[in-house]
Amino acid sequence: MSCCLLNVAALPALAAEPVVTVLQEGLDHPWSLAFLPDNQGALITERGGQLRRWQPGKGLSAPISGVPQVWAQGQGGLLEVLPAPDFAQSRRVYLSYAEQGSGDEVEKAGTALGYGQLSADFTQLTGFKRIFQQQPKLSTGNHFGGKLAFDRQGNLFMTLGENNQRPTAQKLSLLQGKIVRLTPEGQPVADNPFVTRSDARPEIWSYGHRNPQSLALNPWSGVMWETEHGPRGGDEVNIPQAGKNYGWPLATHGINYSGLAIPEAKGETAPGTEPPLFAWKKSPGVSGMAFYNADRFPAWQHSLFVGALAQEELIRLTLEGDRVVSEERLLSSRKERIREVRLGPDGYLYLLTDAENGKLLRVGEK
Repeated sequence: MSCCLLNVAALPALAAEPVVTVLQEGLDHPWSLAFLPDNQGALITERGGQLRRWQPGKGLSAPISGVPQVWAQGQGGLLEVLPAPDFAQSRRVYLSYAEQGSGDEVEKAGTALGYGQLSADFTQLTGFKRIFQQQPKLSTGNHFGGKLAFDRQGNLFMTLGENNQRPTAQKLSLLQGKIVRLTPEGQPVADNPFVTRSDARPEIWSYGHRNPQSLALNPWSGVMWETEHGPRGGDEVNIPQAGKNYGWPLATHGINYSGLAIPEAKGETAPGTEPPLFAWKKSPGVSGMAFYNADRFPAWQHSLFVGALAQEELIRLTLEGDRVVSEERLLSSRKERIREVRLGPDGYLYLLTDAENGKLLRVGEK
């Protein structure tokens, strides 16, 4: 396997590629997908600022009103959608998005988080309230992060890119290049690792991240996992732990897009930093990911599926506990940028493709 840094084996090719069904076309650069309970369909974000509902057999709704104004430039826009764990009672839906700065920061943007209540007819998001914002505003269009996931205790994890400003990822006084852990109302969790330090933001869970592109709770361990883009090479899978430093830009397996070394890098490792669980020397351009713990396709049990934007594939990593033991590349022949990967309630995988004519795909074994 030429791509992988760690010593894992390539799985033998399948007799046939998985079966792919195109469920929806005409999505404008879709970014995130979230299933609603009780077979009520799924919510889909489009980066330009639209939130829509999709239902089997009924297709795509008109844009849902009440979505906050977003800064839709570069990689920015409307990002993640995530229903609250108690959505059936609260109707609460969380959104992350790129938010324009003001005053001296009006030409820049940062990642923000808020929630509203989805109306009973699914046409409006009412009472939207911003509960968290990345400060300061530093992005000119790059590295927003914005992935969201709840843990088993009801805490909300959120990824924040370093806005293409490398040194910020190591500064605990800034919210760039961090994973934060929040209450459902957007406040720091009381036992976060830096809450007692006056020189650190209390929301921070882990730091030294570059451009985190997925976040998912491991269903077997109950621990959060994350993937992030390296620079030119060095995409990573991490298990972010409280207070730990994940290295960027001091440690990286990649180089600058110019072909030169990252100026701050000490090498592939650096003292006081955590190595990735898994990394690719040649970047797939990792995106959404999903653990597979459904019964429908037993051969996929204990797999982690990761989308690839640059290499236009679906990557299957086979796990033994917290160890990646093999890798398989799927859907290469489709040549589509895979932005989102979700496990559906029916045991199929659901993907979003990042394009002007983006698609919702359902994927299952032959």
